[in-house]
Amino acid sequence: MEKNGRFFEGKTSARPMIYAYEDASYPGCLKVGYTAVDVEKRVAQQYPTLRPEGKKPYRVIFAEPALHEDGSSFTDHAIHRMLEKKGMERVGGEWFRCTEKEIRAAWLAVRTRTANMENRTRDFAMRPEQKEAVKRTLNYFKAERADGRTPRFLWNAKMRFGKTFAAYQLARRLNARRVLILTFKPAVQTAWKEDLETHLDFEGWQFICREQGPEALPIDAQYRQADAGRPIVCFGSFQDFLGVNKETDGIKPQHEWVREINWDLVIFDEYHFGAWKENAKALFLMEDEEEEYNTALPETNSGNVCDEQDLPITADHYLYLSGTPFRALNSGEFIEEQIYSWTYSDEQHAKAAWQGENNPYAALPRMVLLTYRMPEDIRQIALGGEFNEFDLNIFFQAKGKGSEARFTHEEYVQKWLDLIRGSHHATATDELKLGGKKPPMPYSDIRLMSLLNHTLWFLPDVASCHAMNNLLQQRQNI
Repeated sequence: MEKNGRFFEGKTSARPMIYAYEDASYPGCLKVGYTAVDVEKRVAQQYPTLRPEGKKPYRVIFAEPALHEDGSSFTDHAIHRMLEKKGMERVGGEWFRCTEKEIRAAWLAVRTRTANMENRTRDFAMRPEQKEAVKRTLNYFKAERADGRTPRFLWNAKMRFGKTFAAYQLARRLNARRVLILTFKPAVQTAWKEDLETHLDFEGWQFICREQGPEALPIDAQYRQADAGRPIVCFGSFQDFLGVNKETDGIKPQHEWVREINWDLVIFDEYHFGAWKENAKALFLMEDEEEEYNTALPETNSGNVCDEQDLPITADHYLYLSGTPFRALNSGEFIEEQIYSWTYSDEQHAKAAWQGENNPYAALPRMVLLTYRMPEDIRQIALGGEFNEFDLNIFFQAKGKGSEARFTHEEYVQKWLDLIRGSHHATATDELKLGGKKPPMPYSDIRLMSLLNHTLWFLPDVASCHAMNNLLQQRQNI
């Protein structure tokens, strides 16, 4: 996205900060604010009549970055809510009757997202794209159910879209009483738990999951003790629910209750990690697949169509969440009417097009997205796969560990390294065809070289990372 005729802006000096200062006119009180400029300058702006040579009636006593541990930012509103939750009196506007120590404690709680955040202190609304995702999904669900089919819908949304919050809002609008969330990536449990337990919209909802510790209740016991009159959200991993009892080779006893419920909504989170695998699909049964499933099962001596422990999990609606659902899209698993997409480009456009105040995208960083056409002599090595497309997993395939790791196609990876630093000779002809106008490569274009102090490269696996480290140590790449 071009800005002021330039693709690459210089580095910004903006640094989000939380600050607090005292004023002799407000004894025992501190004002807590947020700024993206120099703190002293920001506070001075609040005293416009003060002469430069005059004595300052205020003193800044606290100034720390307004950043979570993962690098995302927050504002002074989060600090204000935390102070009020801790019992600090708000005496007006941003002024609180508190001490510097209490402000620091509140800042630490917000920054680290500790247990202090588990109270319901959030009341933000959905952003426009989240509302659109929920609306489109509800309409599709309604149409499919009217035709007697079990609906399946995919959200193909970038990181930080807010899939957990929006998915809960979808469940709320469905009037869902029983929601099952399954993932191949159990680490996302914290995000699901936090959104449900801190936002005012989900007051009364219950969250149960597999807990750790000697006194932790099994998940089935948690469900039995939950209030059946209120909505229940159950979170679990595919690895756990797909596992079998080694002694009986059947369902784990603590999971039998899951299959006794017809869930209102089942949510597959991080779907790209493996939910397309056959053993995972076998865990679920759509209504239109029931006849095929029953006829495929062997009869037993008891005369039952199937053994109860073979019964799959059923639901009225299915929602799939992923930021990179490329396999599902390429295989045609979802058609256009079943997909809502929100990309980085969409987000940047929404930020620039917003009219009026309170831009919900204002805190998002400006992004420059560059795509390149791979030279033919580099592309060929990764063609010929299932869809005859360039496959990064094949291209960066590696074997070995540590210093012994090597790329299977090291020669071509080397050509790729040459390409991104502008020394790949095969591109010279293409540049001549473009009239000498070279595309900006990350490690050769002067505008980019001055900005890229730190870069993050994602590779398919650990062996590829070791192989890349070893290749970068070779003389031609130093």
